[in-house]
Amino acid sequence: MHPIALLGWFGAALSIALPWPQVWRSCVRGRTTGLSVAACWMGVAMPAAWVTYGLLIGETVQVVTNVVTGSASLGVLTAVLIKNREGRTARTMIRSAAGAAGIVATTLISAGVAALTSVTGTQAAAVLGSVLAVASLISAVPQPLSLLRDRTQDMSGLSPLRWRLAAAACGSWMTYGLFTGQPAVWASAMVGLTSALIVCTVLAGAQRTARAAERTARAASRPAVARPAAVRPTVARAAAVRPVVARAAAVRPVVARAAVPARGVARVAHA
Repeated sequence: MHPIALLGWFGAALSIALPWPQVWRSCVRGRTTGLSVAACWMGVAMPAAWVTYGLLIGETVQVVTNVVTGSASLGVLTAVLIKNREGRTARTMIRSAAGAAGIVATTLISAGVAALTSVTGTQAAAVLGSVLAVASLISAVPQPLSLLRDRTQDMSGLSPLRWRLAAAACGSWMTYGLFTGQPAVWASAMVGLTSALIVCTVLAGAQRTARAAERTARAASRPAVARPAAVRPTVARAAAVRPVVARAAAVRPVVARAAVPARGVARVAHA
């Protein structure tokens, strides 16, 4: 297999792996705080559009990758909507899902044109790819913008591993697109890489702050070390003994001087 094809499949493998840490956190553990509803909608619409793009140009790697990632993103979106009542209101749905609806409409139009007119799949894919490159910029904005606007918010619903994998996958796809001459692929991946790096940076800062706060709280809750009550009288007695010892040390020279004349008297008596 050609090295460039291998790079594409490597990017595909990373893309297939990247949503599952978020699926585990959101769908299994029920943690969705910090996730942007608009970004979740785009996370479902964009893979569906890239599946269509792959079918139009006959690129299996695009189809396989985006079927898997789109299914995982749909699960995360469902978890977010279940947990977030406000996200289910008509007003919020219209605002957050508008971009995703536009992408789906463009995808359906491109597929219809390729199927019903003399326009070839490659030509329709070129138009769709250009739209997706612009849409990637739109889809990449909501999540990092949400985090940058309020860095004190609860980010426990975001999986750091998912965004690290996203950065690696986007880097691979960007290189793949550059070498295969697909501007839509490398431009979209470049935008995704920028978005992923911003989110990774914000999450890393939040984790450092949380660890520092945890260490401070642990130190504050640690009880002060007090000497046992039984030791205190012993210490007091030792303090009382010190003057006696000092006086005894002062008496010793006097006793020594008194001993010298006594020895002289004993010699005289003996004589």
